[in-house]
Amino acid sequence: MKIAIPMKWFNKNKDGKGVYEVESRKPTLGFFFKLFFRKFSQLLQLNLFMLLMVIPILVVGAIFLLGEKTSTATELIYAPLYGINQVVPSPDTSALLDLSSIQMNLPVFSPTVNIIILILGIVMALTWGWQNVGATYVLRGLFRGDAVFVFSDYFYGIKRNLKQGFFLGLIDFIISAILIYDFVYFYNLTGSFTLDLMYFTTFALLLIYIVMRFYIYTMLVTFDLKIFKIIKNALIFSVLGIKRNIMAMLGIILLIGIHILLIFLFIPYGISIPLVLPFVYILAALGFMTMYAAYPVIEKYMITPYEQTSSEGEEATFEFEDGAQE
Repeated sequence: MKIAIPMKWFNKNKDGKGVYEVESRKPTLGFFFKLFFRKFSQLLQLNLFMLLMVIPILVVGAIFLLGEKTSTATELIYAPLYGINQVVPSPDTSALLDLSSIQMNLPVFSPTVNIIILILGIVMALTWGWQNVGATYVLRGLFRGDAVFVFSDYFYGIKRNLKQGFFLGLIDFIISAILIYDFVYFYNLTGSFTLDLMYFTTFALLLIYIVMRFYIYTMLVTFDLKIFKIIKNALIFSVLGIKRNIMAMLGIILLIGIHILLIFLFIPYGISIPLVLPFVYILAALGFMTMYAAYPVIEKYMITPYEQTSSEGEEATFEFEDGAQE
């Protein structure tokens, strides 16, 4: 009896066990999910570090929501009108008083609580840049397929960008705080054309700056650039990478929306998992989305032209950070 032996068993050119085809790393939507789930365990580790960024916000938010509140008028003209109406009452002052008597509940804090909030704010402002730099350095490595060790790479990224990360983080924190404060302020004062215009202007500026932040820290850990140049380039990339930016924003809105929906669906039944689940992975997941959107744009307009000019012997207008482009 003859036994047929497949000739492919003796094919020396056949790939052996553990040898795979070269993977296409084109940053498509399909590859995003493939890479996301492949790096998910490391994203969970990174999320533990990123929680440090939001703990002060959560503490202040809890104080604001659970603390004592008092009602107060939002219009500055309310107090003078009230005084005038008490001394010389008239139909006109009464009508204006009614229009300006919109009330807002504001928290009443004790001196001790004010000191706690101040300390939390200072600590958050001073460490904001370093925390973003460390997280961005790890996220960039995960996207590029580098060998990433979350703990050591996180602190290596901070150490390598210690000075510039601090100052850029301070600027970022101040700008973010001002835009968020203005947005909330004008949101509660809408009703007139001027206030509505200020509200929508602030909203537009906040949206633009959110997209700029996709690029700010990625350029910081990748290139040797001045802070002003980083911010300027981030503004330019918010336009040049508009398609990827929109996709990232939609992904962020979708992920947050899903968690909000889960909260409304499960909390009435006493299931609190949707309240805890976002703290497990959502910060790292959102950061990965923004990195996936931003890095290909930076690569297209900065890294590739740099490599081309270097190969042609021309002088580039910037340099890579030490060890950033391996």
